[in-house]
Amino acid sequence: MKAMVLAAGLGTRLRPLTDDRPKALVEVGGRTMLELTLTRLKRFGVREAIVNTHHFAEMIDGYLLANGHFGMRIGVSREEELLDTGGGLKNAAWFFLECAESELGEPFLVHNVDVLSTIDLGSMVRAHRESGALATLAVQEREASRYLLFDQQGRLAGRRKGDDGEPEWVYPEHSEVDSTALAFCGIHVISPRIFAEMEEEGAFSIIDAYLELARKGERVMAFRADGARWRDLGRPESVVKAAEELAAGMYGG
Repeated sequence: MKAMVLAAGLGTRLRPLTDDRPKALVEVGGRTMLELTLTRLKRFGVREAIVNTHHFAEMIDGYLLANGHFGMRIGVSREEELLDTGGGLKNAAWFFLECAESELGEPFLVHNVDVLSTIDLGSMVRAHRESGALATLAVQEREASRYLLFDQQGRLAGRRKGDDGEPEWVYPEHSEVDSTALAFCGIHVISPRIFAEMEEEGAFSIIDAYLELARKGERVMAFRADGARWRDLGRPESVVKAAEELAAGMYGG
């Protein structure tokens, strides 16, 4: 199975830790975010991954080389200008479309580099296959600054900023009465046919693309991961807390 690690962001929330390195190389308990993400994907069975880079990109190139690419085949998708999550994924389409014809339908994982979790990736991939979805998003019921809204069948129906924000719906008939607001965990399973469906160019958010694809009738599904441990590593204080949790074995080996 293949995967993409989204690592090109500037990491502004992590300053001063990112003053002299990309956020992917910020250490959490003595291990970089990139190592933590790649080794978790490898344990799951991923053998080929691509990492998008921008900020201090050459440092990531050198780091991967120095670590033998962690025993994986790892490609790098360098962005001269930041392309956001959707544009970054589309820019790396070649990596997922180079397979043999018999493998082109195989889904792949996308994982934010600044996310640490115990989400069951195997169950998530199985749910994606069984539903026939274009994309499956790991989500949880927890407090967040923005939410994705899903209908009673678990299909993406809209989004909302905060608890008081005005919802943006996929279809006018959707309402908060028959939808559930869930926080996105930064982990997706995606079918490669998405590259033929995304019409956006340049820099764009993958969530914007998902909403547009849902309006066209594509199935973008929720994978409920409420019981899993999850942490956003986007701020220095979160890095400190995550290091303590790692030392306590809260995220496995």
